[in-house]
Amino acid sequence: MNKCFPLVLLWVGLLLSGCSNKIFPSKSATTAAPAKGSELVKAKNLEFRYLKAKGKIKIDMPQLQQTANLNVRVRKDSAIWLSVSLGIEGVRAYITRDSVQVINYLQREYYAGDYAYLSRLLNVPVTFDRVQALLLGNYLPAEATTSPKIGDEGPMQRVEFQEGNVLITQLIELTRNRVQQIKLAEQQSQNQFTVDYSDFRPLDPSGLPFAYAVLVQGQPTKGKLSTATINYRNVDVDKESLSFPFSVPKGYVRKK
Repeated sequence: MNKCFPLVLLWVGLLLSGCSNKIFPSKSATTAAPAKGSELVKAKNLEFRYLKAKGKIKIDMPQLQQTANLNVRVRKDSAIWLSVSLGIEGVRAYITRDSVQVINYLQREYYAGDYAYLSRLLNVPVTFDRVQALLLGNYLPAEATTSPKIGDEGPMQRVEFQEGNVLITQLIELTRNRVQQIKLAEQQSQNQFTVDYSDFRPLDPSGLPFAYAVLVQGQPTKGKLSTATINYRNVDVDKESLSFPFSVPKGYVRKK
C-alpha cells in the first residue's frame, strides 16, 4: 500500500479535497439556525441512530492509484469510524465531535488530536457536521444569515448560496428528494470540489433512498484532477448497536 495512502483515506473517506483554507465555513451545520427560505428546500436527510456500510474505494490521484476495501460505521451526530484494507488493515480512523484519531498500521504510527489535524491535512477548516453530511449525502444547509437561491430545473431543485468566498451549489433530485450533487467553487482561486451521488437504493426501515455510489472530484486551478469512487456493497441502518474499536498498539510513534 502506498505510503501516502493514510492521507488519501482522510481526503476520500471524509469526502473533502485540498482546495483553499476558506472552502468550508468553520461553524457547525447542525447547531446553526436555519437560513431564511430553507423551508422551501425539498431535500430529505437520512435519519438514523447507527449506520454500517462496506464497499470498495478506488483512488486516482497524481501521486497514487489504488483500490481498497472500505468499512464505515457512524453513530449519528456522535462518531464516525473508518477502516481501509488491502488484505490486511492499513488505516483506521475514529472521529468524534471534538477529536480525530488515526492509526497507520503500515508505518506503525498514529495521530490523536483535534480538528486542526484534518484542517491542516486537507487545507480546509473541517467540522464533524460537515463531514457527516457529505459522507451520507445529506443536504448542507446555509447559515442563518444567508438566504439561498432556490429554483427548479426540470427534475432537479437547484439550491445555491454564498458563504464567504465560496459558492455552494446543490442539486436535489425531486422524485427522491435526495441530494444528487454538491459543488463548491472558490471564486478567488477557482478551485472546485464536486461530490456526485448515484445508484440510489431504499434503506430499511425508512425506505429513504441512499447513494450506493459516490464520486468525489477535486480540481485545483493549478494541478491535475483527483478523483475517488466509492461503491458500497451493503448498507445497514439501525440493525444493531455498533462498536467503534480503536486502540493504539504498543510501540507506535505518535505523529505531531
